[in-house]
Amino acid sequence: MGTLKKKPSPEKKTKSELFRFLGVASTVGINLVISTFIGFALGYYVMDRLFDSSPWFTIILTILGIVAGFKYLFKIASRIGNDNNSEH
Repeated sequence: MGTLKKKPSPEKKTKSELFRFLGVASTVGINLVISTFIGFALGYYVMDRLFDSSPWFTIILTILGIVAGFKYLFKIASRIGNDNNSEH
């Protein structure tokens, strides 16, 4: 005798999608902050002190950190958009 697998109810599926979305959204927010901080820290504590070029490396690497964070944001947004399009 085989066991029958129950399909998840639409309510459970909706809740799991909500929690998945919240997890992805929090990851994106954390990533934006961390990438910006890493760019700033590398510019200020490493490059500017090493080359005595304050504040230029701090500004450049902070901007690059922000760009990296937004690149990740767009990558995740397009992935979510592709997932939603493939379901319909």
